[in-house]
Amino acid sequence: MIRAVFSSFAFVLLAALPLRAEVEIQEVTSPGGIHAWLVESHEVPFVSVEIRFQGGASLDAPGKRGAINLMTGLLEEGAGEMDARTFARERDALAASYRFDVSSDSLAVSARMLTENRDRAVGLLRQALVAPRFDQDAIDRVRAQVISGIRSDATDPNAIAGQTFDRIAFGDHPYATPISGTEASVNALTRDDLIAARDRVIARDRLYVAAAGDISAEDLGKMLDTLLGDLPETGAPMPGPAPLNLAGGVTVVPFDTPQSVAVFGQRGLDRDDPDFFAAFVMNQILGGGGFGARLMEEVRVKRGLTYGVYSYLMPMDHAALIMGQVASGNDKIAEAVEVIRDEWARMAEQGATEDELAKVKTYLTGAYPLRFDGNGPIARILVGMQMEGLTPDYVKTRNDRIRAVTLDDVRRVAADWLDPAHLQFIVVGQPQGLETTN
Repeated sequence: MIRAVFSSFAFVLLAALPLRAEVEIQEVTSPGGIHAWLVESHEVPFVSVEIRFQGGASLDAPGKRGAINLMTGLLEEGAGEMDARTFARERDALAASYRFDVSSDSLAVSARMLTENRDRAVGLLRQALVAPRFDQDAIDRVRAQVISGIRSDATDPNAIAGQTFDRIAFGDHPYATPISGTEASVNALTRDDLIAARDRVIARDRLYVAAAGDISAEDLGKMLDTLLGDLPETGAPMPGPAPLNLAGGVTVVPFDTPQSVAVFGQRGLDRDDPDFFAAFVMNQILGGGGFGARLMEEVRVKRGLTYGVYSYLMPMDHAALIMGQVASGNDKIAEAVEVIRDEWARMAEQGATEDELAKVKTYLTGAYPLRFDGNGPIARILVGMQMEGLTPDYVKTRNDRIRAVTLDDVRRVAADWLDPAHLQFIVVGQPQGLETTN
């Protein structure tokens, strides 16, 4: 109940905060040498902290797929002298909130805490990071939850499509397999495997931290050393670049469903590519802008083939893609695939129009300040910027970079990067008029 009360209280406070794109970012280094970014704001008596450990589930040891995912799910299931129930009671008594998530590229820790309880909330979170218990009853409970998710994914067309795409695209790289592992690999994991998994990813040599809210730079430095100073210095080495085995064409995965799901993708740009902003704007016109985008206009509005279709840039740590997804009736998906490929080619050959570019610039620059709508979102933005190698002034220059994209830039990146011949479609369902071509 206390946790629910804090959530409601925090929502009211967040709603009262001004929207701030012109945030003032301080770079903080703790006495122990831990770096962080801070947006200091004393309007509301709480602070949000975002922590990232680069590498994520891609650092699973050979033969231990799913270990880091399972370990992450256990970080809040007891620590130090506290079992899972005692830990939960302590957290709720402090009106603190912790969240632990893992992806292919990072393990994320999100924390919110009231100023008056900050020291004790930090101490409790520290226990979860440096001394998780991994009690057998907790392992068995969370393992069952993971396996339930794996079984659910096996009957979910969207999950099947995504996993099939990854398996084809990434070969023997960790990206090729689900971070949750398989039922067999998860069942085989032991407590020792989970301890080893923690040590592979939770380490200071891959650490990024951001904070926003009611805390000074000096106090944040002290907090960083208390919270993170006792972590191991180094973790497992990062995997190398992922291959991209995308020959183009269609792969059909038969599945008994009245509606087919299609995932499509091709090679993309790294986040630090000089053309990334132009490509970002180009994709917004092509498939990223909802009802204003070409794919939505051609596939849904004009032809009624789907309720939604979209594309997006997907720069990861070890690969980069331009991706998209659509769902349509089995009798319509073949036409949807054809229209998407035609629009891919039309953008590559002709680029965009002045009107499309102007509208997208207005939208992208106007929407950006709305992302800074509270301490939590600000801290998440800041830690993401660090991981992408951006500098603190990015929040002040980002919209200028969008405005600087010209029509010639959009046409050039579309011609250079969009590759309809190598656009790979994975279609899950019983599509009429579509067969596997590769």
